[in-house]
Amino acid sequence: MIGIAQIGCYIPATKKSNVDLLDKFATNEAFLRDKIGVLKRAQKQPHETASDLCVQAMEDLKQRIEIDLDTIECCVVVTQNPDVKIPHTAAIVHGALGLAETCASFDISLGCSGYVYALAIVSAFMQAQGMSKGLLFTADPYSDIIDPNDKNTALIFGDAATVTLLDEQANLCAVGFDLGSKGADYKKLICENNQLSMNGRAVFNFTAAKVPISVTNLLRKLNLDKTQIKQWYFHQGSKYIVDTITKRLGLDPALVVFDMYQYGNTVSSSIPLLLSQDLAKLQVGDKILLSGFGVGLSWASTVLEQF
Repeated sequence: MIGIAQIGCYIPATKKSNVDLLDKFATNEAFLRDKIGVLKRAQKQPHETASDLCVQAMEDLKQRIEIDLDTIECCVVVTQNPDVKIPHTAAIVHGALGLAETCASFDISLGCSGYVYALAIVSAFMQAQGMSKGLLFTADPYSDIIDPNDKNTALIFGDAATVTLLDEQANLCAVGFDLGSKGADYKKLICENNQLSMNGRAVFNFTAAKVPISVTNLLRKLNLDKTQIKQWYFHQGSKYIVDTITKRLGLDPALVVFDMYQYGNTVSSSIPLLLSQDLAKLQVGDKILLSGFGVGLSWASTVLEQF
């Protein structure tokens, strides 16, 4: 089986304070902390692109685990904010890292559900092709498409990137997935003319309705009970939505990971950023659940088990 060996991360050092925007948006710090869950937003430099963020994440990965880049057989980038329309960002990352010409490279155009979707896609792709090592990047620099005067988005999104080393010898493996879309509502979270707009209430209602069902269906399919899940990793859309999902599923809040106060909603990078902090703590037999949701509108849930 293809599993997660390690995760490298990059969060830009520049942080923009939401507290400084309280008067502009007629809100208060309690709203920032308890509802949005974002006090500061990480922001890349204007000249930096998605591929630049990926390369920075790779530098962090190399500090965490020894990697022979000549052994990497696929390079995949999850992004909806690519460097350019043509070519795919994975090709740019491939060149920047000096990967072998025999290394397959492609993008996956997904947002908040993208990491879980990509785990399903890339692990199956690697197994079908007989590959043993791959790199899965996430990078969605939303600062390029945010309207600074739009309260619905300006206080929420931050920039970041991650890279997951997938390896047939790794022991943290997916044992099942639940994937879905409500494409009829695609306009509820959309970027047109290079500007993001979001119907926050509609996205919240979608998430609050669909994610608990997805999680319940996945656990039923795997014959698992909620008590068998060691920890829960939901996409960090906002504190309010994570709290709502936690309540609707009847979960112990202490087991639900939340950490976006100092960098914001990083789209496809939010789940791997959380997971990177806990990989070393997992023991044989531990099961964790990941669930991403948003752009599409779409959702994707998986259970990972440490073998």
